[in-house]
Amino acid sequence: MLDQASYTPRLKALYASSIRAAMKEQFAYKNDMQIPKLEKIVLNMGVGEAVKDTKKVKQAAEELSLIAGQKAVITKAKKSIAGFRVREEMPLGCKVTLRGDRMYEFLDRLINIAMPRVRDFRGVKPSFDGRGNFAMGLKEHIVFPEIDFDKVDEVLGMDIIICTSTTVDAEAKALLKAFNMPFNA
Repeated sequence: MLDQASYTPRLKALYASSIRAAMKEQFAYKNDMQIPKLEKIVLNMGVGEAVKDTKKVKQAAEELSLIAGQKAVITKAKKSIAGFRVREEMPLGCKVTLRGDRMYEFLDRLINIAMPRVRDFRGVKPSFDGRGNFAMGLKEHIVFPEIDFDKVDEVLGMDIIICTSTTVDAEAKALLKAFNMPFNA
């Protein structure tokens, strides 16, 4: 059995050993504190069927908790929207914010296990927000090995937002490329 005190995630060790030095050299940082790092990863699942059946949100939260290794928070509507049959405080989705070791573990599983399992995968489109944060979506949450395909009632999509400490998109892209993020362009 692994000793939790001495265990370091693979990508965290890779970042400390080689990525930091490569980034410092590539962008000519004068101070080590300028080197970009991952701050958090936010996973979000919107459940459109929740309007008809609130049990679907609980099921989605359980599945997201399995994927993330951390309990998911159920998100609720802030306003009532009659056109969508949504009332205030109605549960509509779930989210998880990962930091530290869990964040690196999830990124490792996303890049090396889940993405290669996506059908017709040709890489991810580099979509940055102008402040160094990367966002992507998955159409099927069943690409993660933690989800038992036979027990899934409905295949849901999920959003993955990777927040970095830099405010420049080029530096954030270089950081994610160093983690082997498969960009298609």
